[in-house]
Amino acid sequence: MKKSMKSNILIVIAIIFSFSIISSCGDKRAGEQAAMEDSGHATDAEIKLTDEQINAIGIELGTISYRNLKTALKVNGRLELPPQNRARVSVLIGGIVKEIPVMEGQFVNKGQVMAILENGEFLQAQQDYLENKSSLEFLKTEFERQTELQKDNINSAKTLQQAKSNYNTSVAKNSLLGERLKLFGIKPETISPENVKSSFAISAPIAGYIKHINLFIGKFAEPNVPQFEIVDNRFLHIDLTIYEQDVAKVHEGQKLTFSIINDPHSTHTATIFSINKAFEDNSQAVIAHAKINDVDDNLLPGMFVEARLQVDSYKAMSLPDAAIVNNGDEHFIYVEHEKNSFRQVQIKTGTSDMGFTEVTPTEKITEENRVVISGAYYLLSQLTKGEGEHHD
Repeated sequence: MKKSMKSNILIVIAIIFSFSIISSCGDKRAGEQAAMEDSGHATDAEIKLTDEQINAIGIELGTISYRNLKTALKVNGRLELPPQNRARVSVLIGGIVKEIPVMEGQFVNKGQVMAILENGEFLQAQQDYLENKSSLEFLKTEFERQTELQKDNINSAKTLQQAKSNYNTSVAKNSLLGERLKLFGIKPETISPENVKSSFAISAPIAGYIKHINLFIGKFAEPNVPQFEIVDNRFLHIDLTIYEQDVAKVHEGQKLTFSIINDPHSTHTATIFSINKAFEDNSQAVIAHAKINDVDDNLLPGMFVEARLQVDSYKAMSLPDAAIVNNGDEHFIYVEHEKNSFRQVQIKTGTSDMGFTEVTPTEKITEENRVVISGAYYLLSQLTKGEGEHHD
């Protein structure tokens, strides 16, 4: 009887001890879950943040896009301007700089005044032209008078010939003096005794942006030295290097996308309009020229670009590289479930190009879904942090 009572007491103690252990484990797991929720309200596949956390982390949202990543021909190139859309402006006759009404970076129209110069030779050129013009009028009248007299045999043929020679000489001199005025940028027909000028202008030969000014007030503008440089970036195009093995894949009218090498996430479109018919020196490659469809202010001559020529029309679902995170061999993205709430979605990745990667989600994602494209690694760390504590 005593043995039986002792055995029963031991069983009761064992049961009570077991319940205590179970209760303790339950409390510990509840504490871990509460701590995880306090640090960002994370669940197994979803995390909710506050507005303050969103701003502090710098989370940005984007959408799925379809890009030609697999079937595009990758080529390199450089932004160039046609020769008729860039100019170095100099003067044939120098002068002291009196005024510079423009500045570097400013857009100027063709014919717009960029500098005012003074030179004594300009005054002399106007005087010579006006004196000869006056003499020409007299010699023309005299030649016409001698011609009429010759008809009535009143004067000699020699007198008529001399009048004709004097008139023709003055005509030729007038043309030469007029061309000299044009060297100052002045139209001869605009010169009269009432509007003689002491200064002349340097005008823009093309429309465009002033890239460089080599003058200042009081400086002597040397002849035949570039004083201004103008570029019209509206006519930028791309010179693409096409190697021999790819020449057959390229043709006029072909569409392409490109990005500046230092900014792969910003893409532009262009169309090939001509292809050189000979290889470049010391290279088995030809240059293909492409017109940019929409030139913006961020595109400048001399920039190097990476281009993708559309060989066929196949396009893949893609996201910026920064939107994709990995945990071991698994890859994930984060889709906005509701405001400030993000759901982890597993994906398979494909080809990466121009800062974008082909993605195949394990569940349906549409172009309307908003995806985290900046700050995704923070969300991954919040989810895996709780997972790591649990494993410990």
